[in-house]
Amino acid sequence: MNDTPGWASPGSSPSDGQGTDVPRPAEPADAPGTPANWSKDQPPAGQWSPPTAPGPSGPFPPRTPAPGWDGGQHQGGWGRPPAAKPGVIPLRPLGVGEILDGAVSTLRAHWRTVLGITLTVSVVTQIGDILLQRYLVPAPPQLSADPTPEEALDQSVESLKASLISLGPTTVLTLIGTFITTALLTIVISRAVLGRPVTLSDAWREARPRLPQLLGLTLLLPLLSAAAMAVGLLPGLLLDGSPAGVLLTVLGGIAAAMVIVWLLVRFSLSYSALMLERQGVIASLRRSAKLVQGAWWRIFGIMTLTMLLMFLISMIIAIPFTLIAFAVDGEGLGGLLTGTAPEFGWPFLIITGIGAVIAASITYPISSGVSVLLYIDQRIRREALDLDLARAAGVPGYGSSSTGDTTSGS
Repeated sequence: MNDTPGWASPGSSPSDGQGTDVPRPAEPADAPGTPANWSKDQPPAGQWSPPTAPGPSGPFPPRTPAPGWDGGQHQGGWGRPPAAKPGVIPLRPLGVGEILDGAVSTLRAHWRTVLGITLTVSVVTQIGDILLQRYLVPAPPQLSADPTPEEALDQSVESLKASLISLGPTTVLTLIGTFITTALLTIVISRAVLGRPVTLSDAWREARPRLPQLLGLTLLLPLLSAAAMAVGLLPGLLLDGSPAGVLLTVLGGIAAAMVIVWLLVRFSLSYSALMLERQGVIASLRRSAKLVQGAWWRIFGIMTLTMLLMFLISMIIAIPFTLIAFAVDGEGLGGLLTGTAPEFGWPFLIITGIGAVIAASITYPISSGVSVLLYIDQRIRREALDLDLARAAGVPGYGSSSTGDTTSGS
């Protein structure tokens, strides 16, 4: 066990079907030679309590709670003590609120490093997107106000082609930004769980050896999604626009979308496995599938909730900048309300780009934090990773961290 990301080699503890019943110490170990579950105040075997004389309330006097009992938190009294929390999360199976709070707490605790990463990546990608939209992406086709049915079909096809062409460069830039932020923020969050500081240079030094594998994984998942969608749409498209072909295309698209969602959730923990366990691309996909098994719906729900929150945050930030951009450039707010398409110039692109940078600087670390903390939560539930994390963080009562190399997952 050491203080680098990875914490424990995969497979070092059971991981199939094992839940929160993984044995964990309720408190630091007793003194040597003390029998289990025995204390000096416990009566001898076969006797529930020391004999007492009958009192006004019966043969047993009222029991006074032990010191530290507060009626809700079992601190110093009956029940298990609270879990250790050396960093941004308690070291036990996490709830949805604790995962989201841990992601936000990482942003607060390491805001210099996190914002340094997200602002740099967001600014570079937005500048690239603005230049592409301005100089390389073709202008949208002009639409007829009163088209015939044939013209309407042609306009729909042309509009779809223009949308796909404009979406391509943006998608590539988004993948690049996601690739870089995932690599660096995963290291930051793994240190934040242990309550240890991390600088941008530390994160880069830890992440750099894993960048080729992470790039392969970042490209592989979209290719898998595209292949699934192509398989779903191809039979209907081969029928040349007949009613049966249209229906088959729609049904195939829906089925392909469901398969894509299933695959993305199943492999959602592969980025963390690749970075923290030093797995290869295929091994990290298998590792993610193993950790997600039996918890697909839970992870899907948490990811969906996170995406909705990120969308709301982005909209709250983007809408004011978009309104300002419309007022400054093109037809102005009047053109927006009347539905005309203004000529977007540099002011519009720059103002909306600033809003996008601010939104990305906030949403990137939260979404990455949720992904990494989901991975940690699944390993805590299945492999008792909380014990290794507590030892790595130096929590009293959990022993010292091992000096051996336990981070290698290959």
